[in-house]
Amino acid sequence: MGSSSGNDGKIIHVQFGRGKSAEPTPPRGAARNSRKRGRADAAEPPTPGAVAETQPETPPEPTRDVYSRSEVEKLLGASVARLRALEKNGVVVPSVRRGAHRAYTFQDLIALRTALGLLSRGVKLRDVVRAIDALRTAIPRVKKPLLELKVVSEGARVVVKSNDHNARSFEPTTGQTVLDFDVRSLREDVVRVLRPAVKQHRARVAFEMYKRASELDEDPRTMDEAAKLYRQAIETDPLLAIAYTNLGNILFRKGDESAAEALYAKALAIDPKQPEAKYNLGYLMLERHELDVAIRYFQGAIESDPRFADAYFNLAMAYEELGDKRRALPLWHTYLELEPTGTWADIARQHLR
Repeated sequence: MGSSSGNDGKIIHVQFGRGKSAEPTPPRGAARNSRKRGRADAAEPPTPGAVAETQPETPPEPTRDVYSRSEVEKLLGASVARLRALEKNGVVVPSVRRGAHRAYTFQDLIALRTALGLLSRGVKLRDVVRAIDALRTAIPRVKKPLLELKVVSEGARVVVKSNDHNARSFEPTTGQTVLDFDVRSLREDVVRVLRPAVKQHRARVAFEMYKRASELDEDPRTMDEAAKLYRQAIETDPLLAIAYTNLGNILFRKGDESAAEALYAKALAIDPKQPEAKYNLGYLMLERHELDVAIRYFQGAIESDPRFADAYFNLAMAYEELGDKRRALPLWHTYLELEPTGTWADIARQHLR
């Protein structure tokens, strides 16, 4: 698996199969070790400098930023009157200042979302106060970043957990509740609603990681480094669909087919039109002889990219395995129009004789 730059600056990706040899006439149903064009354009970040005129080069990380009442009202859907009432009753008080006004920290946002969730479910105010007091005591004891926390309910208890399986749980006690939210999701909500510059900055950083990884993922000696970069890109920008696809390719090459399949599916969930993920899932289905499913994926890849030669090749193979040579025939011709030379072109011509 690897990549190189074309004349237009796009990234070219290589998709691999199971390393089957290129026989003059492949066994029925054999899928080739195919080449696949990447879709860097689907993952392009905003034009560099697009927000530089009005935003700092590196916007503050949401967990270290502060937020006004009006911003919190927009983020959590709580009125300023409700926020003032919570402050008056000592439930959540803005703990810092921004200029001449009081402001909320990210820790305050965690407490606010918890308090508002409890109140919306009918928990008594005094029990909410107890839970928030315990929550504030618990949070500083967590060694992992705040974005790894999760606030859940266990029966009559509100529990603050870390996503680190080795970390202990903290138990701020309250009345009956059905509260459950991942603090990571709160962080992403802040970015989406209040800090679009952070999102744009992340997209640029993640795309640079993706490009570096795409230069390393073909060589077995640097494949692990590429995988690490793809994971970092995904963590930085969870919507970078092509990074999921390319990481899936690495895992597929390492023999972890189920993990690769999950990553291809995730890429499609983010970008339903991505031809590479559709093609890769079709390839997996073809290998499993789930031909109807494979055909749908290959057709989807062609709909997304009518010049995706490899999808025509393997779609033809799927029809041949079904014994439907009539439908396979035009696909072989289309493949040869797109890829007239090479080993696989010779194989396609064999199927036309």
